[in-house]
Amino acid sequence: MRKLLKEVGYPEMAQRSGQEDPERYLFVDRAVVYNPATQADWTAKKLVWIPSERNGFEAASIREEQGDEVVVELAENGKKAMVNKDDIQKMNPPKFSKVEDMAELTCLNEASVLHNLKDRYYSGLIYTYSGLFCVVINPYKNLPIYSENIIEMYRGKKRHEMPPHIYAISESAYRCMLQDREDQSILCTGESGAGKTENTKKVIQYLAHVASSHKGRKDHVPPESPKPVKLQAKLERQLLQANPILESFGNAKTVKNDNSSRFGKFIRINFDVTGYIVGANIETYLLEKSRAIRQAKDERTFHVFYQLLAGAGEHLKSDLLLEGYTSYRFLSNGNLTIPGQQDKDNFQETMDAMDIMSFNHEEILSMLKVVSSVLQFGNIIFKKERNTDQASMPENTAAQKLCHLLGLNVMEFTRAILSPRIKVGRDYVQKAQTKEQADFAVEALAKATYERLFRWLVHRINKALDRTKRQGASFIGILDIAGFEIFQLNSFEQMCINYTNEKLQQLFNHTMFILEQEEYQREGIEWSFIDFGLDLQPCIDLIERPANPPGVLALLDEECWFPKATDRTFIDKLTQEQGTHTKFQKPRQLKDKADFCIIHYAGKVDYKADEWLMKNMDPLNDNVATLLHQSTDKFVAELWKDVDRIVGLDQVAGMNETAFGATYKTKKGMFRTVGQLYKESLTKLMATLRNTNPNFVRCIIPNHEKRSGKLEPHLVLDQLRCNGVLEGIRICRQGFPNRIVFQEFRQRYEILTPNAIPKGFMDGKQACERMIRALELDPNLFRIGQSKIFFRTGVLAHLEEERDLKITDIIVYFQSVCRGYLARKAFAKKQQQLSALKVLQRNCAAYLKLRHWQWWRLFTKVKPLLQVTRQEEEMLAKDEELVKVKERQSKVENELVEMERKHQQLLEEKNILAEQLQAETELFAEAEEMRARLAAKKQELEEILHDLESRVEEEEERSQSMLNEKKKMQSHIQDLEEQLDEEEAARQKLQLEKVTAEAKIKKFEEDILLLEDQNSKFLKEKKLLDDRVNEMTSQLAEEEEKAKNLGKVKNKQEMMMVDLEERLKKEEKTRQELEKSKRKLDAETTDLQDQITELQAQIEELKVQLAKKEEELQAALARGDDEVAQKNNALKQVRELQAQLSELQEDLESEKVSRNKAEKLKRDLGEELEALKTELEDTLDTTAAQQELRTKREQEVAELKKAIDEETKNHDAQVQEMRLRHGTALEELSEQLEQAKRFKSNLEKNKQGLESDNKELASEVKSLQQAKVESEYKRKKLEGQLQELTSRATEGERVKGELAERTHKLQAEMDNVSVLLEEAEKKGIKLAKDAASMESQLQDTQELLQEETRQKLNLSSRIRQLEEEKNTLQEQQEEDEEARRNLEKQLQALQAQLFETKKKLEDDVGAMEGLEEVKRKLQKDMELTSQRLEEKAMAFEKMEKTKNRLQQELDDLMVDLDHQRQIVSNLEKKQKKFDQMLAEEKTVSARYAEERDRAEAEAREKETKALSMARALEEALEAKEEYERLNKQLRAEMEDLMSSKDDVGKSVHELEKSKRTLEQQVEEMRTQLEELEDELQATEDAKLRLEVNMQAMKAQFDRDLQAKDEQGEEKKRALVKQVREMEAELEDERKQRALAVAAKKKLEMDLKDLEGQIEAANKGRDEAIKQLRKLQAQMKDYQRELEEARTSRDEIFAQSKENEKKLKGLEAEILQLQEDHAASERARRHAEQERDELADEISNSASGKSALLDEKRRLEARIAQLEEELEEEQGNTELLNDRFRKTTMQVETLNTELAGERSAAQKSESARQQMERQNKDLKAKLGELEGAVKSKFKAAITALEAKILQLEEQLEQETKERAAANKIVRRTEKKLKEVLLQVEDERRHADQYKEQMEKANSRMKQLKRQLEESEEEATRANASRRKLQRELDDATEASEGLTREVTSLKNRLRRGGPVSSFSGRSGRRNLQIEGASVDNSDDDADSRTSDMNDTQASNLE
Repeated sequence: MRKLLKEVGYPEMAQRSGQEDPERYLFVDRAVVYNPATQADWTAKKLVWIPSERNGFEAASIREEQGDEVVVELAENGKKAMVNKDDIQKMNPPKFSKVEDMAELTCLNEASVLHNLKDRYYSGLIYTYSGLFCVVINPYKNLPIYSENIIEMYRGKKRHEMPPHIYAISESAYRCMLQDREDQSILCTGESGAGKTENTKKVIQYLAHVASSHKGRKDHVPPESPKPVKLQAKLERQLLQANPILESFGNAKTVKNDNSSRFGKFIRINFDVTGYIVGANIETYLLEKSRAIRQAKDERTFHVFYQLLAGAGEHLKSDLLLEGYTSYRFLSNGNLTIPGQQDKDNFQETMDAMDIMSFNHEEILSMLKVVSSVLQFGNIIFKKERNTDQASMPENTAAQKLCHLLGLNVMEFTRAILSPRIKVGRDYVQKAQTKEQADFAVEALAKATYERLFRWLVHRINKALDRTKRQGASFIGILDIAGFEIFQLNSFEQMCINYTNEKLQQLFNHTMFILEQEEYQREGIEWSFIDFGLDLQPCIDLIERPANPPGVLALLDEECWFPKATDRTFIDKLTQEQGTHTKFQKPRQLKDKADFCIIHYAGKVDYKADEWLMKNMDPLNDNVATLLHQSTDKFVAELWKDVDRIVGLDQVAGMNETAFGATYKTKKGMFRTVGQLYKESLTKLMATLRNTNPNFVRCIIPNHEKRSGKLEPHLVLDQLRCNGVLEGIRICRQGFPNRIVFQEFRQRYEILTPNAIPKGFMDGKQACERMIRALELDPNLFRIGQSKIFFRTGVLAHLEEERDLKITDIIVYFQSVCRGYLARKAFAKKQQQLSALKVLQRNCAAYLKLRHWQWWRLFTKVKPLLQVTRQEEEMLAKDEELVKVKERQSKVENELVEMERKHQQLLEEKNILAEQLQAETELFAEAEEMRARLAAKKQELEEILHDLESRVEEEEERSQSMLNEKKKMQSHIQDLEEQLDEEEAARQKLQLEKVTAEAKIKKFEEDILLLEDQNSKFLKEKKLLDDRVNEMTSQLAEEEEKAKNLGKVKNKQEMMMVDLEERLKKEEKTRQELEKSKRKLDAETTDLQDQITELQAQIEELKVQLAKKEEELQAALARGDDEVAQKNNALKQVRELQAQLSELQEDLESEKVSRNKAEKLKRDLGEELEALKTELEDTLDTTAAQQELRTKREQEVAELKKAIDEETKNHDAQVQEMRLRHGTALEELSEQLEQAKRFKSNLEKNKQGLESDNKELASEVKSLQQAKVESEYKRKKLEGQLQELTSRATEGERVKGELAERTHKLQAEMDNVSVLLEEAEKKGIKLAKDAASMESQLQDTQELLQEETRQKLNLSSRIRQLEEEKNTLQEQQEEDEEARRNLEKQLQALQAQLFETKKKLEDDVGAMEGLEEVKRKLQKDMELTSQRLEEKAMAFEKMEKTKNRLQQELDDLMVDLDHQRQIVSNLEKKQKKFDQMLAEEKTVSARYAEERDRAEAEAREKETKALSMARALEEALEAKEEYERLNKQLRAEMEDLMSSKDDVGKSVHELEKSKRTLEQQVEEMRTQLEELEDELQATEDAKLRLEVNMQAMKAQFDRDLQAKDEQGEEKKRALVKQVREMEAELEDERKQRALAVAAKKKLEMDLKDLEGQIEAANKGRDEAIKQLRKLQAQMKDYQRELEEARTSRDEIFAQSKENEKKLKGLEAEILQLQEDHAASERARRHAEQERDELADEISNSASGKSALLDEKRRLEARIAQLEEELEEEQGNTELLNDRFRKTTMQVETLNTELAGERSAAQKSESARQQMERQNKDLKAKLGELEGAVKSKFKAAITALEAKILQLEEQLEQETKERAAANKIVRRTEKKLKEVLLQVEDERRHADQYKEQMEKANSRMKQLKRQLEESEEEATRANASRRKLQRELDDATEASEGLTREVTSLKNRLRRGGPVSSFSGRSGRRNLQIEGASVDNSDDDADSRTSDMNDTQASNLE
């Protein structure tokens, strides 16, 4: 790695890698992987994977096969096991261990994938490829693989050139985007805590580093313009800083993850044509807004809340009204800290990030205000009112703070929360909210506010990052979204997440397998195209299908429209529509908590549909939403600008039946559900992802403990399934995942088919076909393409095995040949050495013989001297050589001339070529320009294409929206059709009703005809009666006396009536006055409220003015330096304003004081009101008595009225009789008198009948009064019973408290026991851990422990005993825990005996079921079950008998029930009467209460008037004083004027006038003062009266209190009795508890014994631990030595490589030097030859010596130079030779060291193999020891089982006792039910009585009306009678006058005197006139009498 880093150019990183080397976290050590020993081991053993509960899968070797099962030996401990063939999975060869791409594995299965990931993870390699995936496992620690050096290392590299990394994925996406001009996407999925967000950050970091514009454009930007660089640099900073802001507002601490993203996001980074970042955009999905209001245990809400509370300064806290952590209800767990993080620092980081994102101060402050307001929402507390369900807000401090933060009016806010306006039909109605509704509304508002803030924040970040409008038309999208989640019960959010993952998995399947199949198509393989995306389509259709049949989301939306829909109706509709779907399942049992189940690709998921409709609609209080929209804070108003799109309360409340139609019409499609919005955003996301090239990153969480280096296999397997990794493998299995190029296949596997391919050239494809024919493979296992050969999974592994076997055979044969050759060569060498030795011996012997011989000596001395005679010959030879040299020189000169000529020719040719080249370059430049133009055109066309694509996308989106609208319209049409059907049904009903109405009308018409007939009859009778009346007028005179008497009686009664009417009028007047005073008070209160609101508005305006003035002041101060001249004026204005301010402040303070006083008064009055209400309730008894008196009076009045009516009727009848008699008096007086008597007798009979009716009514009233008394008595009895019950309840509560204390004590004791058990558990766990460590370490150290095997056996047996004891202890602990739970359940049952008997029974049943389960586990024998069956059969027979008996009893009871029902019906009638009387009493009491309230209100009004009058008086007095002062002044002036002389008359007149006017004013003021004083006195009098009334009321209240105290004492006595009974029951329970304590003591004794055993085991364990530590120390030493040897070996290898490189370089230098040396030697020889030739010439030709001297000197100088050069070359060669010798020495030493190291490595390897063998032996021995120990454990288990049986018997006894207690409870329940039934019956009776009373009242009202009518008729009759009397008087007077005239005329006639004609005429005229008048009067009387008779007839009818 270091070498690679140096080559790349990072020497610093190479140096640092010694400290923290990133190599071990990136690269695999291939030396370990390609170990021949492991390869041999794998080939020798048939290793496979078998399933394991602990490790997921374990390695094992196949021993033998037995049908479908296989005998397997585990590789870890050598144990044998039987496994089914189907459960076995193949193992890959060692060549594939820690493979970087799991798609290369030959055996693709779950076990191999898990093993590969596990090996890589334990080696520190967290990234692994799986085809298109990159699988990442969270390391839970910081790794040094994310530095800038690593980024530079991956930059520009291909994926296969570097190890797996997130940077490699990012780099490949970036390069593909630049090369292919195709948009890219990186999809990060996984569970919470798997590392999605961190990997997303790393992708952004890499892209920001690689594609940052300021780095690449530094050279291009001129020095004059540095601004664009800064802007671009800021963009990258902003892109990196957007993440901290989103994390603080969208992340939170969960149980799995300290920084969990609670939302999904899609980050889209835009690039320009050159590949630089030009902008970004972020889209978010599914924010978990419910976390803002409540959190689970050990979890936090969003980070920003804690950061704000921790990091805000004092000034900011006061501005935001912040408090402590504990004072906020929405912070469920208070201040939970995150380890390793400070909220204060994080807050500062967030603020810095906002500054970088160019947020201004106002925006930040507004955001923090909204965050603080969300917390304040939780502090608003509602309470339920005492008598109603209506919610109230007792304290509004939190609401005031909230409204201050959000810019709202407190009154309007509270009104909108507590009584919002809801649309019902066309009208708006104020509906009072309950406490639950108000709490829900506040929480919904808090969630919605936070969600809108988060959306605004994302929009603001996008606005900051958006710098381009798709300049480059290419982007990289990073999707960070939650992975597949399967909890026990899943909600709406999980369904949305799983739906998203289904879509993403479908996308993955599509892209992955389409790529595979495209490669098959490219290679020309026969392949039927498979669309694996369709595998997921049914599940996606089940969720998102709009209709035919509708999916889950569509049905949910449909249910949201219906007002009366619930979650249950939604589930029913879903099961009805989708019940037969393959991917849908109903809950199998009724006990299942899940509502339905969907089968996803990752598994079966159970869903619970609680609150799905509410979550989908997300309703809000639209009243508050409109207030927020109209907020004075602009930021809040902007957040709530889309108010018209929310779901209001009228949709959710379901108040009216026509809500569906109304909402649909009003909203006009604006209302969108959460499901619809999410579906639309998901379709948009999928559309963008489909247009991109996706890169998949699957993040995996290794464990839930957040520990590094630990991997839970089952957890990882579940995530692999959920993440679709195994799904990808499933897809690979369908195809041909292994593929090899033809050349590689031939090179690797030609050894298996040696004679298949002939010699010479052959095409690769043909060669592969021949090889496969020779291998005889199945045609289904391979496919031959154009450039590759494809194989199914496992084929290459098989070929590898065969190749290994073949290579071993060849190497064995090669080794044998080599050994033979070497042996023969050594033998031949030995033979040559023998012959050489013989020759040497012979020569040595000859030399020894000749060395002393003289001739030999002479020969050796003479031999060198023989060369002197040959000098002449040598000179001749030299001359010849000289001649030859000259010839050569001439030849060379000729050649030189020719070469120069050729050189010139070549130069000319070169010039020509240069000209041609220049022309070609010009052509090339033109071509380059053309290419650039074409590229520009291409780019423009690409941009046009992208625009067209975007248009197409928009059109598609429009079409989709149109389709959605069409679907909505269709649904709307369906709804309208349904409404039409309903209206049609209603119309039909109306038609039926019309028919019935017409029939009724016909009946009525017939009745009317009958009535008309009767009417005609009555008219006839009327005429007859009129005739009789005319006859009766004559009888009036006789009946005058009777009429006078009757008139007197009537006058008396009328006087009585007048008095009564006057009284009534007075009462009505008082009532009207009270009502007027009440109205006045109401008006005054409304005026006061208006004044208060006006004052508040004025105060707010003044505040605004104050703020403005302060701003003006600041501006004036700022301009102070420039405007010195205006300073004085400004100061004056400031002083004036300050004076105004002080006045306003004083006014404000006075207003505040007055407001506080008003509030105090209001509270005092409220308290008085409550006191008066209580007094009213107490005085109801007294008012009841008054009511009775009043009812009696009313009855008496009614009786009197009836008597008057009867008398008037009788009077009328008598009048008629008198008239009849008067008509017939002249002819038949006697007969008419008799008829009149008969008529009178009939009237008297009628009167008697009416009197009898009256008496009956009186008797009925008396009976009603008696019934009322009885009902009151019963009511009192019931109240007494209720009081007794309440006293019992209080006693029960006290007993419950005592029991709770006892339970606490028992719980404390149980806690002590549980602590002991936990300590035992901990010891057991420690023992288990120690045992595990001993097993792992004993495997490595068996050879050292050969002498101590006996001790080891003892230790292992002890360990087994300890493990057995631990298991027994654990079992005991579990049993104790079960017993404790049962005891707790019993205690809870005792606590809830009085109030919650049903819960107790359910708990008992649960406990019994648990006990039965324990029994079922412990009881192994079938005999007990058979006995139980027999007992059950016996019990069944008994139950049959009891059933028959009970049936008989039931029949008897039914008869009694009928009888009781009759009694009940009678009682109900009585109850109805009683209820009616009660209702009357209530109305009267209410009226009195109202009157009292009015009186109090009047008193308050008068008090306020008195105060106001007092103020007016004071003002008037002040005015008076002022006027007097003015008067004095004027008088003084008058005196002055009088003293002056000129114009005296005029001034005197004027002064007198002014004086008069002033005196008039003074008199007016005095009169006003007197009036005010009178009013004051009147108010004081009223106040005194009120005080007197109050004292009287207090006295009554004290009396009532005494009565209540007496009742309370009676209740106490009853309670004391009940307490005694309960004490007796408690003593019984104490006895039972004593028995339980004895059993507990026994258990404690057993525990002590076990603890003793544990201590003994601990001692043994300590000894074993000591020995283990020794072994561990030895092992550590060995490991250190091994590691040192390995490190030294690695260093030596590295040094050897470096030395080899140096050697090669030196050898190359030596070769160069040798060549130089050879060239110099040649030159030297040539020079020597020339010198010799010249010397010969000098010796031969002395004559030419002088001429050649110059040439000689020149040549000598040349020779000297050459000699110097020669010497230098010789020196260099010597140096090089020295260097060469040294390097050879170094190489030899290195080779020796290498050989030594290799031998050491071989030794260490052999030692390791020996250790492994020892390990295996130790494991085998351990297994034997385990078997021995298990046998000992069994005995202990049997003993414990016996104890368990004893405990079970005790439990059975306790259950029996419990059953008895349950029986008692049931009896009490029955009694309670009977009492409740009685109460309900009495209530029914009361209702019946009320109905009867109402009927009686209605009847009374009818009678009153009749009475009033009769009174009116009587008055009319009296008036007519008076007229008749007057007429009668006139007629009598006229008749007397006539008689007088007749007598006078008779007298005159008798006397015989004349009769004057005048008098006669006049008399006649008079008679005529009088007769006319009489006639007229008679006619009038007749008509009036006829009218009266008619009215009487009608009354009688």
